Amino acid sequence: MKIASESFESVGVFDVNNDKIPDIVSGAFWYEGPDYTDRHSVNSPKRYGEYWDDFSTIPLDVNGDGRTDIISGGWFGKQLIWKENPGSEEKWPEHQIAITGSIETTRSWDIDGDGTLEIIPNTPKDSLVIYRLIKVGEDRGSGKFTAHRISGKNGHGLGFGDVNGDGRGDLIVHNGWLKAPMKPFKDAWDFHPDFDFGTASIPILVVDVNKDGLNDLIVGQAHDYGLDWYEQKVDGTTNGRSWTKHSIDPYNSQFHTLEWTDLDGDGEGELITGKRYRSHNGTDPGGKDLVGIYYYKWNGESFSKEVISYGIFGEGKGTGIYFELYDLTGSGRKDIIVAGKDGLYIFYNKLL
Repeated sequence: MKIASESFESVGVFDVNNDKIPDIVSGAFWYEGPDYTDRHSVNSPKRYGEYWDDFSTIPLDVNGDGRTDIISGGWFGKQLIWKENPGSEEKWPEHQIAITGSIETTRSWDIDGDGTLEIIPNTPKDSLVIYRLIKVGEDRGSGKFTAHRISGKNGHGLGFGDVNGDGRGDLIVHNGWLKAPMKPFKDAWDFHPDFDFGTASIPILVVDVNKDGLNDLIVGQAHDYGLDWYEQKVDGTTNGRSWTKHSIDPYNSQFHTLEWTDLDGDGEGELITGKRYRSHNGTDPGGKDLVGIYYYKWNGESFSKEVISYGIFGEGKGTGIYFELYDLTGSGRKDIIVAGKDGLYIFYNKLL
């Protein structure tokens, strides 16, 4: 179902107007559920050529007023921002969180397990920094953040998950992983340069693919051909961790963003991704190839590919830089909501 033809590359789903019905937010607009035909203004990000400088849509009540706000940022503006939900038809005021350097996209994870998301922009040319919401009392946001520098220049690619099985979430970057300390905002994160994934996807997924008790990594090439999983092996020695590459899909390019969830209700996760439409204005390897959205199902030995959408512009749908999985209808199935330079769409899940 096509919602809009605007070329924003990020989308989020949350209850904007507190009517207990999920709404869709993308770029300069939000679309009121359940029909998503009524469009309301947010505020318009700046445009640079083909790009709107709006590379994430993370929902979070930043100022503790009971309304969900948006966290975003961009490559050109080089800043992390939050857009304040006014609870009315007014434009959403924009507040700067930090000057960060160019942001490829931003992700949010609960780093310390306290129930509140932390914000992590992927800034390939600058340091890896976690932004933590300052709370008033136990859970009310204050509208302000603290910054915690984790490492130096981090490159293209970012993930989060328990790599070494110690129960703490580690950070994965393009050329290694950072082991989480007991106190993630006070102690140093140990860097392990185990691999080099090049211009890796955001996120890099941490999943025990083959169910051997060790978490593996699923990595797309964001600006080249290739989608792979890296099997973790441990031999018991001090430095005995290795990663064996297995191809999932070598024939498509620009797997910029990935998600993992149970789409078909069998209790097992599927990999959802696709080709980003006109990444780098179509100049990447495979830039002129057909676009598509796919899911890949693990059969115990390898991944099999299922097509959700595929074709030329106007027939097939590509991904943007940040898409959403959300049960919009209360069916118990997660639908796929995808923005991009080729429009904003909902793919309703009919797999059950």
